[in-house]
Amino acid sequence: MSVLSDTKSTTVKKSLSASWPIIVGIVLIALTMRSPLTSVGPLIGSIRDSLGLSNTAAGLLTTLPLLAFAVLSPFIPILARRFGAERALLYALVLLIASIVIRSLSTTASLFIGTALLGLAIAVCNVLIPSLVKRNFASQVGLMTGVYSVSMNLCGAIASGVSVPLARDLGFGWNGALVIWGALALLAALCWLPQARANHISAVSTAGSASARRSLWRSPLAWMVTIFMGMQSLLFYVLIAWLPELLTSRGLSEDSAGWMLSLFQIAALPVSFIMPIVAGRMKNQRLLVIITASLLIAAIAGLYWSGNALLPLWTILLGIGGGSAFSLAMIFLSLRTKNAHDAASLSGMSQSIGYSLAATGPILFGLLHDVTASWSLPLLLLLVISALLFISGWGASKNQTV
Repeated sequence: MSVLSDTKSTTVKKSLSASWPIIVGIVLIALTMRSPLTSVGPLIGSIRDSLGLSNTAAGLLTTLPLLAFAVLSPFIPILARRFGAERALLYALVLLIASIVIRSLSTTASLFIGTALLGLAIAVCNVLIPSLVKRNFASQVGLMTGVYSVSMNLCGAIASGVSVPLARDLGFGWNGALVIWGALALLAALCWLPQARANHISAVSTAGSASARRSLWRSPLAWMVTIFMGMQSLLFYVLIAWLPELLTSRGLSEDSAGWMLSLFQIAALPVSFIMPIVAGRMKNQRLLVIITASLLIAAIAGLYWSGNALLPLWTILLGIGGGSAFSLAMIFLSLRTKNAHDAASLSGMSQSIGYSLAATGPILFGLLHDVTASWSLPLLLLLVISALLFISGWGASKNQTV
């Protein structure tokens, strides 16, 4: 047994060592997939006041990328078959750089146009990265899912924390604080260029008929994964958009609210790495779903009923629960499929429908706050969403494949 274990460990190490350029590229792409979005939340008040936006319109800054995810995601496997996954990702990174620049041009039109294009670029990365992991690291899916999940969360947390200091203390303004993330996307594109030039096979196999792809949309398991994706995305993007505003309404400064948003994301880092590894070794993930939903419900209930003294505790629990939910959503795309083609198809479906659901969150949350002049009803909505996340997660964690 020891000899077999040592042999397997050596094989895994050799496999990872031989694939390090792809690993580095995936990590760099992951770093660009949240920072352009999470940098907006702490600045949303400044952007709103600068351009004269309402809270509902400001909520569109988070919703537009989600709508872009929803619209484009089903077609991304087709793009991957046409151009190859590596080239599709490179084109997405180039679009991401351009959209970050457009978004920062200090006009209302450029703000929303750039935000929408940014969503289209990130959508390609969202769908194809799980498929690349399934194709290139079939025996280390949990580990690699943890690697790119923690990379996304880490850079997202940093972006939230430094946005206000960049904008105010260093004099960049809100637009300068947003455009700086284009440099990271440029670095990712340059590092990914050799992968695109190598003309690798598509991450999405051309195998599979149109009827097989359609059958995915009739699979109850696929729908459970999709709804789970939608609920965790809705929670995350609502909190990214409105948690700083909620905290400033309770008396925290903009700086403190921004760093609390960073705390929310930093708390997710350890669990984002560990959860996929643990989940990959379990026959089903129902215990993990119970723990995840319980943490989220406890944290949201704490925000609703308690005062400011325990705000850091509720923020940390939100981060742990949110990081766990995100990691489970990502690992479900691999664990509930048999090959890279199915992983990309399920990823496209779950992110299309899932982000359509998630897109309603920031606008509805802002609208409820505008109408009620309170955060009570919006927080009750998050409790309902957490309950739906538990129900769908229970079904998605079943030990089956689509």
